[in-house]
Amino acid sequence: MSQLLQNKVVVVSGVGPGLGRALALRAARAGADVVLAARTASVLEETAAAVETTGRRALAVPTDITDEAAVRALVKTTVDTFGRVDGLVNNAFAVPPMSPLAEVAIDDVRSGFETNVYAALRTTRLFAPALTGAGGSVVMINSVAIRHSKPHFGTYKMAKASLLALAQSLSTELGPQGVRVNTVAPGYIWAPALQGYFAHLASERGVPEQQVYDEVAAGLDLRRLPEPDEIADSVLFLLSDLSRAVTGQCLDVNAGEYHH
Repeated sequence: MSQLLQNKVVVVSGVGPGLGRALALRAARAGADVVLAARTASVLEETAAAVETTGRRALAVPTDITDEAAVRALVKTTVDTFGRVDGLVNNAFAVPPMSPLAEVAIDDVRSGFETNVYAALRTTRLFAPALTGAGGSVVMINSVAIRHSKPHFGTYKMAKASLLALAQSLSTELGPQGVRVNTVAPGYIWAPALQGYFAHLASERGVPEQQVYDEVAAGLDLRRLPEPDEIADSVLFLLSDLSRAVTGQCLDVNAGEYHH
């Protein structure tokens, strides 16, 4: 793993305490310099410091990816600093309203698309010239929501299905320029947000947190929930030359919750 992305430059959007942080650290440990983009400067600074402990460089750029001027500034700062871009991970997302499609406000549906779809398109096409010069790779972080139609997930599935279609179409458009575009679709991720939710459920039911975990894990083939590093490692594969003939694909990383 230490040589998988040796001396490459990888941009990660949506850096937070869970998967975003894991993506940045795993890329650095695989040999990449990492550009970190998110709106919360304190999270970026903490993650950048952690990246630098690996011996790789980190560039923290506070960015609202729904703002085109901000994304243009992110691209310029990245290229001015490193001179190249080898990988882009579109990890930023917003959870849309968990309401039935028959009732949800259309404006609320539209707002979910702004971060989950339009921002990924905006960021990818603005980075495309730099990625072309490096024969780069783009990975969209999607969701297991594209594999089911559970109640109240309709708006989320709409956005994530659109993101998948976007990745496939960009693969066709950017492929002739040597740029690959793929998707990773995680299910449960055993990170702080989910851990907090399970703790809440356990408290409501008056049962141990481990019981809630075990009940959910029983529905997965591996009987455990994937951790952020495991999702990140699948992304590294798609960023690396090991997947140099892979594009337009969606890799489900869900411990066997759904088969595709």
